[in-house]
Amino acid sequence: MRTQLSFAKISEIETELLAVVAADTQTAKGPEAKPAPSILAGDAAVVAAAASVLASGEFKAGANETLLIHAPAGLKAKRLLVVGVGKAAKISADGLRQAAGTAVRFGKPRGIKELCFSLPKTAVPDAESARAVVEGALLGDFDADTYRSDRKDKNIESFTLATAELEKSAAEAGLAEGVIFADSQNFARTLVHAPGNKMTPTILAEKAAEMAAEVGLKSEISSTEKIKELKMGAFWSVAQGSAHVEPPALIVLRYEPEGVTDGPVLGLVGKGLTFDSGGISIKPSSDMDKMKSDMAGGAAMLGAMRAIALLKPKVRVIAVVCATENMPDGNAQKPGDVQTAMSGKTIEILNTDAEGRLVLADGISYAKQLGATHLIDAATLTGACVVALGMVTAGSFSNDDATYAKFAKAVEISGEKFWRLPIGDEYAGQIKSDIADIKNTGGRWGGAITAAEFLHVFAEETPWIHLDIAGLALTEDSRPYVAKCASGVAVRSIVEWTRQF
Repeated sequence: MRTQLSFAKISEIETELLAVVAADTQTAKGPEAKPAPSILAGDAAVVAAAASVLASGEFKAGANETLLIHAPAGLKAKRLLVVGVGKAAKISADGLRQAAGTAVRFGKPRGIKELCFSLPKTAVPDAESARAVVEGALLGDFDADTYRSDRKDKNIESFTLATAELEKSAAEAGLAEGVIFADSQNFARTLVHAPGNKMTPTILAEKAAEMAAEVGLKSEISSTEKIKELKMGAFWSVAQGSAHVEPPALIVLRYEPEGVTDGPVLGLVGKGLTFDSGGISIKPSSDMDKMKSDMAGGAAMLGAMRAIALLKPKVRVIAVVCATENMPDGNAQKPGDVQTAMSGKTIEILNTDAEGRLVLADGISYAKQLGATHLIDAATLTGACVVALGMVTAGSFSNDDATYAKFAKAVEISGEKFWRLPIGDEYAGQIKSDIADIKNTGGRWGGAITAAEFLHVFAEETPWIHLDIAGLALTEDSRPYVAKCASGVAVRSIVEWTRQF
């Protein structure tokens, strides 16, 4: 999708579809209060074009509600699309992001190739609002029909952000950042969306190396020999069940900004299970197809690194993605086995389907060995986190309040939803093993927390954040602003976290 800015009067813009936002300006409360939808545009001709329909009461300006007007009087646009953003007093960057995505999703099935979105002046800072709208448009244009033989290209080809009311330099900066963030998130979504036979550990590593070369990152790709050399026994224990057919990949990317030789080194660690059968503790067949997305944490780190390389923050960053399959065969590890991690810690394997924490354990240790002073990991780690928070909010954990405060600030900017859950000695006690240092599952209760405590064993005192994105890696239902497909969750938040340094 081509993106561009226009500072022209919006009623004078020629386009197939002009989208404007409307808010409910009603401030009264109570059963008698009715919505008062109002077009947010400084152009009187646009307001007049929709006045009669808005007066009818059929459009309430609810979030992502749409109203289409053909051949709007007084406008050069062929169609006028009014998109609701809810209460005027509560307009947010994420509300604008969703509105832009809604406009794109509305136009795509109707064969619209050219869309102009009018962004009004709101309480959201100019650059932030422009960035959010561009993100929403590009993310909304992503679809899941990649492998259909009868696929019809219904993408929006041209997206114009009309910003007559915004400061020009802020709008330009916002658009440029929005393109980087959205393209990087869509890169991650493309990786997650691919089926297991099209996104093996080897292919994932190739995609990572290609991306790194394009944006100027250093990359190092290795496999079985290096994993064994590093004594990554936890990682290898997961990989050994299919290594003879689909060998694992250890992916390392480095961002080293010019002139920065000291200060923190951020370590981004991602779970890269390109397919997870559960191993010997095999999963039920229902929904196992979704386990192609078990590498969403690794994909998020690769997408984040792409954005970091293009945004060029003044901080050094290392990404480590441990990519493998988890399959059952005669070589696979068994429940009851004891494995030795890279750190030297021994792990009793009670459940081979609790494998994500094993690859992350060695990934965390390796990131520390490479010099990381602060860590963040992301993984589709536990169903328990989905039970706790549903498919709306992801879980987050940390051993350091100052480091987490930076992440909380990052989430405010990204618009993604994370909720901090506790860790502590009481939970850590649940993963103590009778025959090894720790065991890889702490039982039914507090499963997301005990999984985090397992990782805490390897992070040790290094400031660390763990993101459990199991419920959000795939969008289960199509929404007005995004298709039912891979979400790319956490990319924006991880990038914003790095920028806090």
